[in-house]
Order: sequence, then structure tokens, then C-alpha cells
Amino acid sequence: MVIGRLLDTPSGLHKSSNRKAGRRPVKIGAALLAAGFLAACQADEFNAGPDKANLPVSNYLKRKMNDLNMSSTSPILIRIFKEESELEVWKQTRSGKFKKLEEFEICKWSGKLGPKFKEGDRQAPEGFYEITPSLMNPYSSYHLAFNLGYPNRYDQAHGRTGSHLMVHGACSSRGCYAMTDEQVQDIYSLARDSFKGGQRSFQVQAFPFRMTPDNMARHRDNEHLEFWKMLKTGYDHFEVTKTPPKISVCEKKYVFDATTLVEGVPFRASAKCPEYQVHPSIASAVNSKQRLDNEKFQKLAARYDAREERQQRWEERSSRLAEALGAGDDEADLTTAAIESGDQTVSGESAPAASAVANAPAPTDAGSTEGTAVETAFAPQDQSRGSATGRFLKRWVPMPFGTKTTEEESQAAPITTEVVPAAKP
Repeated sequence: MVIGRLLDTPSGLHKSSNRKAGRRPVKIGAALLAAGFLAACQADEFNAGPDKANLPVSNYLKRKMNDLNMSSTSPILIRIFKEESELEVWKQTRSGKFKKLEEFEICKWSGKLGPKFKEGDRQAPEGFYEITPSLMNPYSSYHLAFNLGYPNRYDQAHGRTGSHLMVHGACSSRGCYAMTDEQVQDIYSLARDSFKGGQRSFQVQAFPFRMTPDNMARHRDNEHLEFWKMLKTGYDHFEVTKTPPKISVCEKKYVFDATTLVEGVPFRASAKCPEYQVHPSIASAVNSKQRLDNEKFQKLAARYDAREERQQRWEERSSRLAEALGAGDDEADLTTAAIESGDQTVSGESAPAASAVANAPAPTDAGSTEGTAVETAFAPQDQSRGSATGRFLKRWVPMPFGTKTTEEESQAAPITTEVVPAAKP
């Protein structure tokens, strides 16, 4: 607008002052530069034009919807997985069940695994969110966007704060789930068309990872495990029914597919849960899945614990070995021998192996040590053999063929012969 006004200014207004006329090109140049800078800050990488909010979904997704027996205006559901950086769009088929339409790679998300707690922590939310038409933003500076509606009733019950948490384009995140402009164009169009078809709101389920027994076992020591177990219940409801679960909150926890036994009694986020029931077929299917998942979880957790324990023992032994190689001659030999024999105590006089060596009588010759227990475990010590590191390498690294002996080794055992030389004349 500013540029337009400058360009449309009649030149006759500046005839009275050559000085002002000279400034005009400078002002125009500055305005153009400023406009270009602002455009660069808010530029769309996907050039969709001014009517981007009304563009149809891509031809690729149209073909997939046709193949999967989906109407273009049927309801949708979105699932987000942080660790895998994936966003799934599920859509209702003409049979009434939901099928996965497309899986998008999340361009960026901020924070770490776990829920959002407060404004400014740059943490992307986890939980169950309902997106209404009023949360759609066709004028977003990040191409297109929709607000997650954080904090929801569960978040509010726990005193969590935050605002403007969205799924948007531009691949830039400060607590949001950022997609590329091309991706968010399709996601936005699918949501818009579902509202046209009569869907009042669509559900976004945001998880730390795919809620499998393996992933739960890997994160079994995380401080958010109990929270994730609650999210997994909602995950399991969708997995067994392939329809979005009804989300309620009471006693500061999520409740899924629950119907109150007394008609008209509402669920209140911070109040005691009213008497309710879950449809028997759903409850039975969910309980069966969770029982099997829990069995797998226990086995996998035990396996991970055993693996970590072995790794810890290996690191401890490696550390002791490294210390032994840098120690003195006597201590190095005792420590190395104790490690080789599998003894857990390798330093100090209390170690069984060290004590055995310290109390063993010194051998006088090769024959006097034959058959003794000491000989089978330890070789006699020669103080002239060099450092502990050298002896360790000599013990375990084979001597290359053809290696020359040292002068000391050649003189250690004189060569004998049975041939008697003739007397000198």
C-alpha cells in the first residue's frame, strides 16, 4: 500500500522543490527494500496464491480416497507421534470405519518427549484435542494452520498454561508441530472438506511415540510413564474400534467411550467421576489388547534390564582392566589375573586371587613348581620383563613369525651341544 501511494503520487506536486524531487527515488527504494524484507520473513515456500485456503486436495490424495472408498467430505482424525516425527491422517470410509489415508513426516517439533506444562517452555503438547471450525486459520503467517485448542479440559485441570499451539506450515516450531507448506495445504484442505460434510470437530491425538509394548518398555523409567499409560488407553480404543473415541475428563484424568449411568449428569474435569460404563464389546476388546500388551511389556522390560546389567558389568570390567594396564607391575599382574579368573574383587589384599599369589612360595626351578596350583594360574614373575602394558600385549597378541629375539633373551639360555671339539695341536 505504501509503495502504491508513492508510485501514484502526481509528479506535479514535486515541481516546486528540486530537493524533494531528488529524495523521491530514495524513498521509493527504501520502501521496496522494506517490503521485500517483510515478504521474505513471511514468504510461503509453496506458492499457492491468495486463495490457498480454498484449494482442493492434491490429485494424489483424490486417487487414494477413491481407492479406499472414501468420500471427499467424510470425517477425519489426526494422530501425531513425536519420536517418529510422523503425522497420520485417518479418514472415514463408506463402511463407517476409519482407514489411514496418508502419513506425513513432521518437518519440526520442539521440546522433548512429554506433555506441555506452561507458557514459554517451547514444549509441543501431548493429549487429545478437538479441532472446531473456529480454530482453523486461513490467514496464518505460516501458510495455513489450525489451533490445537491447548489447554484442553485435562490441561486446565492440571493448571497447565500455553497459547497458540498449532499445526502449521513454514517448517518452524516453538511449541508447535510444523509441516512443510505443501503438506499443510493438503491437511488443511482435508479438514476443511470434512467440516463441509457435516463433521463438527475432528480429533487430534498427540502421542510421545507409537504406543507399542516395545516403546513403552524402552521408556519404562521415564517420569511420564503413568501419563503415557493413560494416553495408551485412548490409543487402544481407536486401535480396536477404528473409530475416534469419545473423550471425557473427570478426576483430572482422561476417560474414553464412557456413558454416564444417570442421564444428564456431566463429566467435570476436576470433580469425582460419575457412575459410567463403557460398551461391553469395546471394553472387552480393549482389555484383551491391554492384557497381551502388558505381558509383552513385562518380558521386554526384563530383557532390557538384563541387557543394561550386562552392559554395566562389561563397562566396569573394562574400566578395571584399563586401570590395571596403567598400574605398577605387581598390581597390574594381580589385577589382570583376577579379571581373567572371573573374580569380582580385583584390588586389595582381600581378593582371593591376589592372596593366593602373595602367599605362594617362590619357585626354585622348573621342576619344583610342577603340578602346583599356583603354576596353573600364574607364571613366575620376572621383574626385568618391562611394563604391565607390554606384558599384557605379549600375553594376548601372538608374536609375529620371524621376530628377532633381544640380546638378553639370546643370552638367557646358552646353546649346548654334544659334539666335543678336537684338542688344539
